[in-house]
Amino acid sequence: MKIWGHICDGLERHPACARVTVVATRGSAPREAGAAMAVTPEGYHGTIGGGALEWRAIAIAQAMLSRGAGSRRTSHALGPELGQCCGGHVEVLTEVFDRSSLPDIRRRMAEASEARRRVYLFGAGHVGRALVLALAPLPFEVMWVDPRASAFPAVMPSNVTPLAPEDVPAVLAEAPDGSLAFIMSHSHALDLAIADVALRNASVARVGLIGSATKRARFVRRLREVGVAEDRIDGLICPIGVEGIRSKEPAMIALSTAAQIASLHEQLQEAAQASPAVQRSRA
Repeated sequence: MKIWGHICDGLERHPACARVTVVATRGSAPREAGAAMAVTPEGYHGTIGGGALEWRAIAIAQAMLSRGAGSRRTSHALGPELGQCCGGHVEVLTEVFDRSSLPDIRRRMAEASEARRRVYLFGAGHVGRALVLALAPLPFEVMWVDPRASAFPAVMPSNVTPLAPEDVPAVLAEAPDGSLAFIMSHSHALDLAIADVALRNASVARVGLIGSATKRARFVRRLREVGVAEDRIDGLICPIGVEGIRSKEPAMIALSTAAQIASLHEQLQEAAQASPAVQRSRA
């Protein structure tokens, strides 16, 4: 979605702006299909993988800008044509937009926003603040929840919506399918209440809880006592974060947790693509 934003900004300064998108790959390639960048007469934003491929794509896009709106699909053999050692094959679509395209671009931005995975982040303490910054450039819609409105910073990333409800767990009632919930509030009692509601909500795909193995054991016992399904309890992530990072610095915990959220997102995407319903829809 940020690429569309850069294109809108570019059209405010220039008559035309281009979007360069990887539409297909074979073999080893620096970026996956869907990777995109915005190109203006004065520069670019984003990346399709760098190297000779990217410079060739920028040159093609900038040459097209003077001709106005239009599109061109190009095919690139990375090894023999561009000398890149990954050696795969990439197909690139270059689309040039003029100012008449702005309504359509804004529609695409709205569609991209709706398609982003929602992450519920409970707690605006040191780790919560650091995690919001780590998630800022990533394709997630972050609902940042803390009953203490004064705990939120005055300025926050554009993909973040701050919420300060009296009934904190109740915000999960509106969770869309495939949501993620990560809990790090200022209160263990509140953490438990949120975990209870999150684990009972089938729309919340995975639940993460900040804390130690000891905290997890205590929460598991309490969650069993109140009747949360065993398979959902088994999926509770606590401690949070990827393995191999032991630092307890808030920024390091945030880095580790953002990587975990990205990994969960990709796992859920792959599972959705492999589901029988998806396979039938492709037939």
